[in-house]
Amino acid sequence: MFGAIQFLNGLSHGLSLFLVAAGLSIIFGVLRVLNFAHGGFYMLGGYVAYEVVRRIGMEHGLFWVAVIVAGLVLALVAAGIERFMLRQLYNRDQIYQLLFTFALVLLIGDVVRIFWSTTALSVSFPPELRGAQNLGFTIYPRYRLFLCVVGVVAAVGLWLLFQRTRWGRIIRAATQDREMLSSLGVNVPMVYLAVFAGGGALAGISGALAAPALALRGGMDAEIIVECFIVVIIGGLGSLWGAFIGALLIGQLRAIGITFVPEWEIVLIYLLMIVVLVFRPWGLFGKKQAGS
Repeated sequence: MFGAIQFLNGLSHGLSLFLVAAGLSIIFGVLRVLNFAHGGFYMLGGYVAYEVVRRIGMEHGLFWVAVIVAGLVLALVAAGIERFMLRQLYNRDQIYQLLFTFALVLLIGDVVRIFWSTTALSVSFPPELRGAQNLGFTIYPRYRLFLCVVGVVAAVGLWLLFQRTRWGRIIRAATQDREMLSSLGVNVPMVYLAVFAGGGALAGISGALAAPALALRGGMDAEIIVECFIVVIIGGLGSLWGAFIGALLIGQLRAIGITFVPEWEIVLIYLLMIVVLVFRPWGLFGKKQAGS
């Protein structure tokens, strides 16, 4: 049988993946930019958290300072990129945007190698979340349980932001009709800046939270961005809940694959993506475009 630990492993991985994929999906939904550099933001967030922890330690809740700093740094980095570089490409063919974000991937990889070399680095678990928790039906690492809670809270928080606030209504309007939004007096460039910076912050926080559970190393950006693209393709480009369901499906599929057919684990994920593309090319929660 598919055991409780395997299910929780899939849930933890899926909800952690959602944090990254949500930013990617939101950016595409508003800016219509497929940001290949999003995985680089995630990786950089992990390294920023490592650097902060190395300098100030992680006792007495200081690890959470590192997480906040990683989010703020990546928000600033993303804001600078959008304001001074990406903004110049909105009216160009989409291939220029793709090439630009791919160039950012290479640049971020070089920055990581210059400052942190190619040696794998690690961050200790925060003291308050070390060890395992007895859940009654199984014992499971506290930090992974914490990641599950963070993923759910983030999903609910983002939904409340988009559905219950004025800023959320503006963002949703930007995904539908940018010209009309601009004619109503809304500063659309500022909306784009905020969305891109918010997506960068989500990626940075995700990387910082993943640092204790994963070894920080060059190339981790490529691994996460592939999974993120699969998630948003399955869920539907630009759909928050699509990203949530897609991430959960990928998490559970990976857990099933590792348990029963480890040599086919990654293949199962691609098979699911192919099935969705064949029968519902716009994704499970995406909207069908005219002519699709």
